[in-house]
This record gives sequence, structure tokens and C-alpha cells, in this order.
Amino acid sequence: MKTVLVSQRVDVLPDRGERRDALDQRLLDWLAASDLLPVPVPNNLERLAALWAHLRPCAVILSGGNDLANYGGDAPERDAVERALLARALAEQIPLFALCRGAQLVLDAFGIPLERVTGHVGNRHQVSINGRTFSVNSYHQWGCRELRAPLQVLARSDDGVVEAFTHEHLPIMGIMWHPEREMPFAELDKTLLAQCLNKE
Repeated sequence: MKTVLVSQRVDVLPDRGERRDALDQRLLDWLAASDLLPVPVPNNLERLAALWAHLRPCAVILSGGNDLANYGGDAPERDAVERALLARALAEQIPLFALCRGAQLVLDAFGIPLERVTGHVGNRHQVSINGRTFSVNSYHQWGCRELRAPLQVLARSDDGVVEAFTHEHLPIMGIMWHPEREMPFAELDKTLLAQCLNKE
């Protein structure tokens, strides 16, 4: 199995005075179904550096959950760790697959402004990929309608929101839905992950 580092959401529990790193167990199951060994990354830059040096991952997964801090989110430590993961993936040209909020972070890092989108929280809608239509889940309130190089549109929803994108040259892909929430896991999502991991 190949080791992949997976970013985690931050759950804030004010009544307990806690900030918890967390992952949906189904995300780990989804990655394991593609013969990957997922290792959760703590939202701490020093621990990330040690983990990266020790494990030498073959890929990075940016998970969903939380809004970006500059768009009203309350987890700036997560933003910092995910930006560091993206920077390392770019520098070493290893695959990075980003889900929902993770995709939003990639867009933001490449200078793509996000806008509030309606009708994309807690429902399903159609996306078009290479002339084919697929039904995907949707849990995001931020998105964009236009990209610029080096990012390219891979999928759009019927209302014109970018739902998936790739990098022109590097193995970076973002999708705005949650593959771990599909039961059974969708073949589309397995295929997109494989395309990202195997991009030359």
C-alpha cells in the first residue's frame, strides 16, 4: 500500500475548551479501497514537517469540512497546514487530490476568488465531465465560475459553478463533492483519484 497524508478538519467544542482534529472514518475507508494507506495530519506545522520527513508520502489528500479562514472559517491552523501541504506537493511534484473545502483552498492559493453559491448545500446535482453527466452530492457554500492557467475546468454544474479542476501540468486535482459520502463508493470518484495519482 502507498502512504498518503490526509488533512483533517477542526471541530471546535467551546463547552469543553477543545479544538479537535477530526476525519470522517468513511474517507479513510474510501482511500483504503484504492489500496492507499491514509495517515491523518495534525493541524500543527512542526508536526507536519516531522511527519513528512519520516513518511515520505506518495500523495496528499486535502479533505473537506470547515470554511477557509479568509472566508469566515474558524480554523486558521488548518489553513496553514494545508497551504504547507500544497507547497510541498508542488515543490516535489507529488499528486494532490483535494475534496470540497480542500479544493477551495487550492483555488484560493492559485489566486482564484471564491463567491457564495446557492443550492449547493445538502443536495445532489448533475455535473458534466468530458461530455458525460454524473450525479454528485453537494455540501459547499463557496465556489467559483471561472479559472485561469495553470488550472483547468474538469467539470461544471448546470448553474455554471466549477465542480472539478486539474492543473495543466502537475498531478493536482480538486473536486467539490465528497466521495466518501457515496455508498457504495462511486466508480467516477475512484477513476478521478486514479487519474490524479497516475498523472505523468
